[in-house]
Amino acid sequence: MGQSVALGHVIREGRSFEVPADNWRSAKVGIIGGGVAGLSAAWKLKKLGVEDFVLLELEKETGGTSISGSGQPVGYPWGAHYLPVPFRENTELIELLAEMSLLEGRTIEGDLIVKEQYLCRDPEERVFYKGRWYDGLYLHAGESEDDKRQLAEFQKIVDTWVNWRGSQGRRAFVVPSASCSDDGGATGLDKLSFAEWLRQNGFTSERLIWYCDYACRDDYGLKLEQTSAWAGLFYFCSRVRKSGGESQPFITFPEGNGKFVHHLTNSVSDKILRSHMVVSVVPTEKGVDVVCLTDGQVRGFHCEKLIYASPIFTAPYVIRGFADDAPFAANAFQHNSWFVTNLFLKDRPKPRFSRDFPLAWDNVLYESPSLGYVNATHQKGIDYGPTVWTYYYPMCHEENGRTKLFNYTWRDLADVCMTDLARAHPEIYELTDRIDIMRWGHAMISPRPGFIWGEQRRKAMEPYGNIHFAHTDLSGIALFEEAFYHGLRAASRVLNTETPSRGASETKDE
Repeated sequence: MGQSVALGHVIREGRSFEVPADNWRSAKVGIIGGGVAGLSAAWKLKKLGVEDFVLLELEKETGGTSISGSGQPVGYPWGAHYLPVPFRENTELIELLAEMSLLEGRTIEGDLIVKEQYLCRDPEERVFYKGRWYDGLYLHAGESEDDKRQLAEFQKIVDTWVNWRGSQGRRAFVVPSASCSDDGGATGLDKLSFAEWLRQNGFTSERLIWYCDYACRDDYGLKLEQTSAWAGLFYFCSRVRKSGGESQPFITFPEGNGKFVHHLTNSVSDKILRSHMVVSVVPTEKGVDVVCLTDGQVRGFHCEKLIYASPIFTAPYVIRGFADDAPFAANAFQHNSWFVTNLFLKDRPKPRFSRDFPLAWDNVLYESPSLGYVNATHQKGIDYGPTVWTYYYPMCHEENGRTKLFNYTWRDLADVCMTDLARAHPEIYELTDRIDIMRWGHAMISPRPGFIWGEQRRKAMEPYGNIHFAHTDLSGIALFEEAFYHGLRAASRVLNTETPSRGASETKDE
């Protein structure tokens, strides 16, 4: 399953397409891309009373890497599967949650109270190690005194960064990242890898290093040495309100972030044109002309303004004249590749030991190149009988991972998944009725050292004539909140209204 490689690669051929005169239409605003950024831009335009816009989506379904599947006994994710409860400063994301009737109220301090049925239920996480399942993601079983000391020291540094404020009162790490401090004391972390940062700070504990490497693979699809130290610390610090506190709890559904996609899609469904592959974007004196292929036809749209909510690396292939005088280096926006497997089980594996930690929402295999699996029925409280497991595998351990991914057959990838899971669940072959596999060739942006606070990302935030870029790529971090922010930002800019709230920007007193 997944995106059509042959279809997507048409834009690399540089072919020209003639639009018949009666196949043109006009729109005040065009949006290219129906992922979370494009859908959020459309949602914002509707909120601002704009009706004259169109959203063009390459695939048959909207959602990008937040799409989901439907089936029995529940729906299931094909990519992103949770959203941490936002800080109270992230007002427009909170507005979306309220619109979806997910909120119960606020605390005395003004923090959100999300309805309990939408918060990830216990047990949330477990890790498999040497034949046993243990609670949590960090492996405490068998740890040495030095392991304990290094973990405590690492947490102290995390707490220091959570408390840190720049010269303008901004946090070093917060969601969305547009609110992060740009002081050199924080941004300098982007110049080295997370692996190098750990070495410089004297961290050698194998368990801590595995834990940090897992964090990088989980959120970024990169290994420890491939990830910016700024991005590595962002993972641990950005969702902690105060030092010593827990990370924000997760909002999740069986179908993952597909729940948000469905809501956003339904709110602007009359403006979406699916299976419309944009092959050319032509800046003109009056605006921007967009040329699409759909059902064997060539269609065109005369737009006054355009929101480009597709991956940034595609810009030179699609936007006419971009490569001749590039405003930024689009090839600096590097994506990684994954495959995701949904396994349909007729029953759950039995615990191998009476003291095994029970099946959780997130189930991780220590020392595996995969991220383990998410149990789709967990949130519904369906703890017996058939279920769907979503297994995630980033290709960061493979050289030329994208090429290898698309050279593997379905059976090759199924064997990788099943062999990995069989270490913890020997009966997985007998319990699995069906295996669906989706290949993500360009899954998400890679926050490699030097990219997040580099010049190219900053330049791409600026409009290119009447074209405004909006994609999670622009944050260097592939999170729902980042895509949502950039969609809202672009929608505001095309209408010359105020930019959306950027989230937590606290003073030292707060």
